[in-house]
Amino acid sequence: MADAAAEVEERGVSQTAKDLFAGAAGGIAQVLLGQPFDIVKVRLQTTTAYPNALVAAKTIYKIEGPLAFYKGTLTPLIGIGACVSVQFGAFHEARRRFEASNISKNALSPGLSYSQYYAAGAFAGITNSVISGPIEHVRIRLQTQPHGAARLYSGPLDCVRKLSAHEGVLRGLYRGEAVTVLREAQAYGIWFLTFEYLMNSDVARNGIDRKEVPTWKIAAYGGLAGEALWLASYPFDVVKSKMQSDGFGAQMRYRSMRDCFAQTFKAEGLGGFWKGIGPTLLRAMPVSAGTFAVAEMTMRAIS
Repeated sequence: MADAAAEVEERGVSQTAKDLFAGAAGGIAQVLLGQPFDIVKVRLQTTTAYPNALVAAKTIYKIEGPLAFYKGTLTPLIGIGACVSVQFGAFHEARRRFEASNISKNALSPGLSYSQYYAAGAFAGITNSVISGPIEHVRIRLQTQPHGAARLYSGPLDCVRKLSAHEGVLRGLYRGEAVTVLREAQAYGIWFLTFEYLMNSDVARNGIDRKEVPTWKIAAYGGLAGEALWLASYPFDVVKSKMQSDGFGAQMRYRSMRDCFAQTFKAEGLGGFWKGIGPTLLRAMPVSAGTFAVAEMTMRAIS
């Protein structure tokens, strides 16, 4: 059993690079598919100027033009590719560790329990939050800044410089990191758990190897995992967006994550934690489907 556990860990070293590459490919697909939906979501979360997603989309198109739906894309295109790469790399590394542990404990199967799948996904999310926190902060600032001559930032690097200048890197650029960690842990724990549950169920039901699951099913399972991700973590995301679009100094509305939760509930009730969920769920299906399909097929191609 010890030799089998060691073999699992040794195989994991060469597999990590493949996991990272597959995740990066999935991340690029995620950004290109989801950015237009994302800007509508962020606008709905951070302002009361739009009564619903359709009005928000029409207004953005009319005033700012079609390219506005890809505002702030450069940062997530580079950053989300890195984020999803880290997510997949960390998840599969944790997965291999659990497999090795199960073997060493003489488990009937090295396969993970679903609580272990959740834990591996949560680990991936927490690991990813170190990168995703500042990347999403910059993206939100660019998406919510005034249009035209009144804009605050000329681009991602200018935004990073100005955010860091306010209160330093940790309090400026990493604002909202605590709620980001909570969101990432819950979101990616559920994301990977749902996808693996659906894939494992298909394999068991049809008596096939995982590599025989067709692409359209991978996309469908990935899409459903995306819906589960947001339904399980959306209130954290709302608070994160509010904190990361908040002012500095005298203009600051929220003193902490707890204060933001309290003020949101007082002003908007429970519904305030679900503003923008419509376009988010519309976005989640194709984005998550594309991410898992591209990552899984990339993995098959390079394995």
